[in-house]
Amino acid sequence: MSEAYFESALAGVAAPQCLAVSVREISDRGMIDLRGLASDAAFMSAAKSVLGTDLPAAPRTSASSGDIRILWLSIDQWLIMCPRANVSGLLASLRSALSGIHSLAVDVSDMRAIIRIEGEGSRETLMKGCSLDLLSGNYLAGTVRRMRFAEIAALLDVVEDDVFDIYVFRSYAHYAWEFLTTAAREGASVRLFAKQASPA
Repeated sequence: MSEAYFESALAGVAAPQCLAVSVREISDRGMIDLRGLASDAAFMSAAKSVLGTDLPAAPRTSASSGDIRILWLSIDQWLIMCPRANVSGLLASLRSALSGIHSLAVDVSDMRAIIRIEGEGSRETLMKGCSLDLLSGNYLAGTVRRMRFAEIAALLDVVEDDVFDIYVFRSYAHYAWEFLTTAAREGASVRLFAKQASPA
């Protein structure tokens, strides 16, 4: 009998060598979708007791505790990341702590693919596919933002100054990968607000 096994959305896909920035899949991260009322003190306290930190309450923010990272998605929704192997244990702990409290916690690890873009020029590369002004100073480390990227729904997580994670639904993973690896080619690199080299 065949055994079920995990295969990432971009398994077997490698980035070409001619990229101006690094592009790779993050495949070892599990995800839990958590819903509840931020105005409910019991909900917030129970979640903190398991996660080790407060759920971020301000729009477009994130929080971290050890190997757990929490992204704010809406006024009553958070995306919790942890090592894939730890998802079932963390989910069980959340459900136990939240028992009797109006809430929902679901394993959504296979719903999205995560593509990481890092290096100098990452912001300019990403701006080829979205309308966000990533050079404006509004996108510092810790910022989270839903957006349209290359005409598909995506989630942007600013991990560090030049490190970004793009979350896309699994069915769009190859499309997003092809867009990014094309936009990131050395010959297509853009340095905004600086003197550009003349074509040969």
